[in-house]
Amino acid sequence: MSLPPPPPGDGAAALPPPPGTDMTGICFRDQLWLNTYPLDRNLVFDYFALSPFYDITCNNESLRSRQIHPLDMSQLMKMTGMEYVLSEVMEPHLFVMRKQRRSSSEKVDPLLAYYILDGSIYQAPQLGNVFASRISRTMYHISKAFSIACSKLEKIGNVKYLYGHPADLMGMWFFV
Repeated sequence: MSLPPPPPGDGAAALPPPPGTDMTGICFRDQLWLNTYPLDRNLVFDYFALSPFYDITCNNESLRSRQIHPLDMSQLMKMTGMEYVLSEVMEPHLFVMRKQRRSSSEKVDPLLAYYILDGSIYQAPQLGNVFASRISRTMYHISKAFSIACSKLEKIGNVKYLYGHPADLMGMWFFV
């Protein structure tokens, strides 16, 4: 079976989004491609290159244009700039692509991760965003619990406030 053709060459539709664009809410899936080609470690990059997550200015695209496999690490290590590497594989269901900036043959800075799960491509959220979301959700539930506890204690008259209102969690209270 031959390799699938590269993405269309007009370039306008394939330009990467501006830096800093949050694409974690986007899912890409090309069922026609998946019905035509097997999703394995040899073809997964060609499938990923069809997605809006792919940056056509990367080193991998340069290798593709020279008919070299785009994930050939021996070639990528000789280049500097943006590149994609296949970091984890659990064929045929899960593939993890990492976008990174290569400064030298030994120095790379990971930027983003993408996962391909059963043919659907997603951008993985950044760790800081995951922590911020979890902390925000935790604080909401703690605030709600304190509000409920304060309202129940108010009903039985066991709470006096030094200042503030029961909904103000920064206010101080004590039990009598």
